[in-house]
Amino acid sequence: MAIIEAVGLTKRYGPVTAVDGLSFSVEAGQVVGFLGPNGAGKTTALRMLLGLVRPDSGRATICGRVYADLTAPAAQVGAVFEAAGFHPGRTARNHLRIHALACGVGAARIDDVLELVDLGHAAGQRVSAFSLGMRQRLGLATALLADPDVLVLDEPANGLDPEGVHWLRDLLRGMAADGTAVLVSSHILAEVAQTADSVIIVNRGRLVTQAPVATLTASTGLEDVFLSLTAAGTGRVDDRQGNNQPAPEASR
Repeated sequence: MAIIEAVGLTKRYGPVTAVDGLSFSVEAGQVVGFLGPNGAGKTTALRMLLGLVRPDSGRATICGRVYADLTAPAAQVGAVFEAAGFHPGRTARNHLRIHALACGVGAARIDDVLELVDLGHAAGQRVSAFSLGMRQRLGLATALLADPDVLVLDEPANGLDPEGVHWLRDLLRGMAADGTAVLVSSHILAEVAQTADSVIIVNRGRLVTQAPVATLTASTGLEDVFLSLTAAGTGRVDDRQGNNQPAPEASR
């Protein structure tokens, strides 16, 4: 059973259709890359998944429920959207203390996640002194506080140096190995090719393809596949039995 599932998601802003009949699924223990050009509707789709934007039609669920109906949302899903939203005067530890109280997590977990994201040395520093990469790590620490079953990450490698990108890859692969479902939006295609089990590619709000990375890259690189599919704007969808079907065309 899919732990993340979107069926027919559609969102319009006036005359603009940001997401158009989008369907995809993610199973536990997978890292799935969520790819598309700028303006393809990725962030809007993720926001609908997390209950931050209401779809005009369709449905997105986590663990079989829409986000608003989750019984323990912090323990079921952690999300990182931007390396912002931190109070600049708070230290990393105090930021996490507030979130730990809000989601009912014991104080001992704070030091655990700080070490996990390699911020133990900076726990007492004010966030105003953090680099973008350090803020990304603090966002991840916040998302991981309640040890969620699902991680939803929007461009988590922004601001990370090459060592940090390598660290992030190992972290996400380790979490998937422990059964976590990881849905990660990224423009760093070479890194997605090394990290993800499969990818969802969207363009103009529609699904272009969902397929294993190994299948897509059997004869060429992920970047070539991505550019070819998004330039065409159409593609084929791999169903659960591995059969290819045309991508559904949703009416505008």
